[in-house]
Amino acid sequence: MEHSELHRAAEALQSADALVISSGAGMGIDSGLPDFRGDQGFWNAYPMYQQLGVNFYDAANPVHFSRDPEFGWGFYGHRTNLYRDTVPHDGFNLLQQWMAELGLDSFVVTSNVDGQFQKAGFDPQQIVEVHGSIHHLQCQKPCSRAIWANEEQIPVELSTMRAQHLPRCPRCQDIARPNILMFGDYSWIGDRTEAQEQCFNEFLIRNNGKKLVIIELGAGTAVPTIRHLTQTLGRKNGACAIRINPREPQISAPHISLPLGALEALQQIDNLIAP
Repeated sequence: MEHSELHRAAEALQSADALVISSGAGMGIDSGLPDFRGDQGFWNAYPMYQQLGVNFYDAANPVHFSRDPEFGWGFYGHRTNLYRDTVPHDGFNLLQQWMAELGLDSFVVTSNVDGQFQKAGFDPQQIVEVHGSIHHLQCQKPCSRAIWANEEQIPVELSTMRAQHLPRCPRCQDIARPNILMFGDYSWIGDRTEAQEQCFNEFLIRNNGKKLVIIELGAGTAVPTIRHLTQTLGRKNGACAIRINPREPQISAPHISLPLGALEALQQIDNLIAP
């Protein structure tokens, strides 16, 4: 990687009017969160599932909440506890610092369900969670379109990955599930995400014709939602996209490719931003 790419990234930010932070799973790695890249990556994070012969696609399937809810909540209960215990890395602070010091109207679009941007202090009104959030629940049937905060304590027996407590819908007392878009999911209630997307559309209208920078962090090609968004926004007149990804950094000119992890890239850009 040429040092000039980092300089270009810093210059783009300093001349920007608005900022979109688009984020995938790679954003959490520097906070110690697992990367589920491929079956082996998933099993490295969850060796107990390798013994059970279960991959990520199998574990993240909504069918478990009706057929075997202890198993369904084993995976999502463990992740709820993990995300609650995780401290967002310093890259989140750097982004907020730039937003404040450079006076950037900003929005976050993330495929992550971990709530780390909110935990790091970003305004919840300026975040789209395209796949929903583990910190919100819905009825698994669903009996209504209600979405409520996940305040459940869900202990998990790690040897079997089975939950020892099952959240329930307060309306019908059936099993509740996370308000997350899973694989082959026909019962996800997308109303909360749609409301967030409406706020994002208003942000884009407000900043139409202004200098827009998109910083994409750790978004892979396996589920390319975030990469597609970056490329769509990057086609806007005068927009500049900065793709930060240690393994899949490719992006067409004149956009900027940084083959680095999220935290390292943000720190290196910060070193070049004039105080």
